[in-house]
Amino acid sequence: MGEIRDNDGYEEELVDYDEEEQNAPTSVSAKPNGESAKKGYVGIHSSGFRDFLLKPELLRAIVDSGFEHPSEVQHECIPQAILGMDVLCQAKSGMGKTAVFVLSTLQQIDPVAGQVAALILCHTRELAYQICHEFERFSTYLPELKVAVFYGGVTIKVHRDLLKNECPHIVVGTPGRVLALARDKDLGLKNVRHFILDECDKMLESLDMRRDVQEIFRLTPHDKQVMMFSATLSKEIRPVCKKFMQDPMEIYVDDEAKLTLHGLVQHYIKLSESEKNRKLTDLLDALDFNQVVIFVKSVSRAAELNKLLADCNFPSICIHSGMPQEERLKRYKNFKEGLSRILVATDLVGRGIDIERVNIVINYDMPDSADTYLHRVGRAGRFGTKGLAITFVSSASDSDVLNQVQSRFEVDIKELPEQIDTSTYMQV
Repeated sequence: MGEIRDNDGYEEELVDYDEEEQNAPTSVSAKPNGESAKKGYVGIHSSGFRDFLLKPELLRAIVDSGFEHPSEVQHECIPQAILGMDVLCQAKSGMGKTAVFVLSTLQQIDPVAGQVAALILCHTRELAYQICHEFERFSTYLPELKVAVFYGGVTIKVHRDLLKNECPHIVVGTPGRVLALARDKDLGLKNVRHFILDECDKMLESLDMRRDVQEIFRLTPHDKQVMMFSATLSKEIRPVCKKFMQDPMEIYVDDEAKLTLHGLVQHYIKLSESEKNRKLTDLLDALDFNQVVIFVKSVSRAAELNKLLADCNFPSICIHSGMPQEERLKRYKNFKEGLSRILVATDLVGRGIDIERVNIVINYDMPDSADTYLHRVGRAGRFGTKGLAITFVSSASDSDVLNQVQSRFEVDIKELPEQIDTSTYMQV
């Protein structure tokens, strides 16, 4: 959205889910905190692609592609991107960055014959081809929309003929070929509303390629959306990217600070079912905590564990779907206000509930899926604060879920050590 510039640089409701619904897979989101804050944390909320209010044609293509739930990056970016906001995003490969700009561009484009509305530049032919394929895949039910890919190694006459006879609405390409077509007036860029760089650092670090990108940029209108994405964005290259943008939403996810859950220490304990109660009381004695949530898999187990804790002089409260909504809400408010420090709960509390003082989550029973795990442990370490998640592993199926969590969210969950440094999970 602009030219190259000098860089001057509560009445809260507990939703009445059935316990069965709670077991339905949900999704993870990263929640922006105000404006273009640099993100190193994640808010967990239950929603899906439908919540982005995308065109029905896009939703249909998303379902066809087998995508059920948006990734963290998609949750963070798409709501802003579809409003035309400039975006500068760095997140690891495989986190769905391409779908962010593909879906947000397709959502906004109203195709006009003979006009290129979106231009996507990337540094290699292979990536250009792959991006073009993603646009084609998600625009399956938008038959009037045309996408083309331009890169070197193909006779330029082929591209000129294509532009003349069947002008695409979306152009994906490498800077050299796109610039050649634009200079010769074969490729008109005066109607471009979306200017996107994928692996932007690769293009802007190379001075030759940067010159090409800048020249192409100047051929596009002043009033447009600019989005840049990369798996790696050094602190040196960020200001260069921002010169192309106006007040972009910035998302930087460092390798050490995984987007999954920043600031959350995660451990597991292998034990038998009969050892859980003793281990739990030992942990509550040993650990420093502001507030703790203990998750169990059923209403009956929640009630039993709550009684056991009370008998052991741990004054806990219990929330589950077996109690009236009014009672649940009352208990929830008491816990939120700090009147109780220990909450025993079913997955009813595992979705989107934000209680600032919670810094420890204990999975007394392993959740049924990686998604549910992330929802649960997301109760601790909210919004960049520190937190600790401890999961009891007592069966082969428990181990399977833990392995899924580690694989899907690229976290290394280690066995709980005998001694754990309080400073790793408590704010100093």
